[in-house]
Amino acid sequence: MLRSLWGDFVGLIFPRLCLACREPLMTGENHLCTGCRAELPYTDFHLLPPEQNPIGRRFWGKLPVRHTLSYLRFVRHGRVQNLLHELKYQGQRDVGTALGQLYGAELRTAGLAADFDLIVPVPLHPRKQAKRGYNQAAAFANGLAEGLQLSSNATALRRTTHTSTQTQKNRAQRWENVATVFEVENPTEPARSAHSRG
Repeated sequence: MLRSLWGDFVGLIFPRLCLACREPLMTGENHLCTGCRAELPYTDFHLLPPEQNPIGRRFWGKLPVRHTLSYLRFVRHGRVQNLLHELKYQGQRDVGTALGQLYGAELRTAGLAADFDLIVPVPLHPRKQAKRGYNQAAAFANGLAEGLQLSSNATALRRTTHTSTQTQKNRAQRWENVATVFEVENPTEPARSAHSRG
């Protein structure tokens, strides 16, 4: 009881803010307010047939992929950009974990969990990870694996080259920038033997 009252008192002086809209969070809300949870621009691509999935169509005739998924639409100066900024540049790795948990739970509810063996985040180069302090993709992957009730392995892939930032590049330049910089760390390791990293 006292702990709850103290938390409410501290919240009046130093309110916790929603990382998407910057409004104060209510008791029981973490990272995202209920309004943003309801109004974020979800893609729902996992609910579409393959021929209607705009990301999937980009791979037609290029790579054999079974699923092409995206959780949120990026809107410049919008809530998703705020979340990405907090995740990548403000040390808020919990944002990635929370979003991953939410999306993983949605995918599991849609019956997709059985289609995946392992969640593998794209690694940062050690120099960039040391500067940032963590890999934001790994934070999302951990949450995604938890929501899907699967394993994740942040060491399955290794980045072999430090690349320049992707921020100002177009799609073709982004692909060229990372086309040959990853390799599987241990190709003979069975996927299901990897363990979840929380």
